[in-house]
Amino acid sequence: MRTLFSAAILISALGGCSTVTDFVKPYRIDVRQGNYVTQEMVSQLKPGMSRDQVRFVLGAPLLSDVFHADRWDYVYRFQPGKGALQERKLAVVFEDGKLARLEGDVQSEEAAAAEQKAPAAKP
Repeated sequence: MRTLFSAAILISALGGCSTVTDFVKPYRIDVRQGNYVTQEMVSQLKPGMSRDQVRFVLGAPLLSDVFHADRWDYVYRFQPGKGALQERKLAVVFEDGKLARLEGDVQSEEAAAAEQKAPAAKP
């Protein structure tokens, strides 16, 4: 009787070490952080726009660096409960208080069209 009880305890303890199946996993919520910037929002940006106009289109930047006052960073991070992490980064660079260029994952339509027209460099 004692060995049967010990075997049952051992089997249940080893069962807890096995991989967790989908119906046992805890529910994980989707986590969204940062500024959600769409391609449509970026396509509204034109060179020469003022800071107020850019803020109206994109919203307040997530990062405003004191040492780089002419650069605003918009970062968006989405971690679904199940699935891969998604990140978007956009940097808006100003020169003399006017929009000069965009850097990052999301591009304006003009920059995307220019990139498609340019021949790809062969290594």
